[in-house]
Amino acid sequence: MRAEARAFYEDLKRRRTVREFSGRDVPREIIENAIRAAGTAPSGANHQPWHFSVIGKGEVRTRLREAAEAEERAFYTEKASAEWLEALAPLGTDDHKPYLEIAPWLIAVFAQRRGGVTAGETKKNYYVSESVGIACGFLLAALHRAGLATLTHTPNPMGFLSDICGRPENEKPYMLIVAGYPAEGATVPEHALIKKPLSDICDFIE
Repeated sequence: MRAEARAFYEDLKRRRTVREFSGRDVPREIIENAIRAAGTAPSGANHQPWHFSVIGKGEVRTRLREAAEAEERAFYTEKASAEWLEALAPLGTDDHKPYLEIAPWLIAVFAQRRGGVTAGETKKNYYVSESVGIACGFLLAALHRAGLATLTHTPNPMGFLSDICGRPENEKPYMLIVAGYPAEGATVPEHALIKKPLSDICDFIE
């Protein structure tokens, strides 16, 4: 068990967010199994209040990129505080998102306000944000384990995702995950490599 726990940590600490993706194809089966893994996450009342819309390459990508970049431009020029922009500066992010058209797969994650343990139910869901957040963590770990790079994209608001993916009103867009291979020569900002040590994120109470 000690060896397994250490090996899992050593693997996950290699995970990196990239912003330069290759257009190289990734088999659909890999994405399907990663989403199956996400679907095993714990959730409030076991209602599993999530839906994953997987978007392959096609004309819809252009619409999605245009909508996402419009929201990002508004964020960087109007909505974000100076403090927020200062925090983002070391990562080199901006409103330019070419990977939304280049990467082989985009996974739009939706949080369901109502549902149930079986499809078609309309019961109240509980701890929705917490449950979907855990599922997204599982999904990112599964994609990494499969050998893929990922990026979490959360423009605000994200209503355009509901329109593009044809999702119902009881679902709220939660996150857009970009998945694929890094582009040749892709780099990661040094700032992103800084991870707090165990002593800064944990204490043991006896």
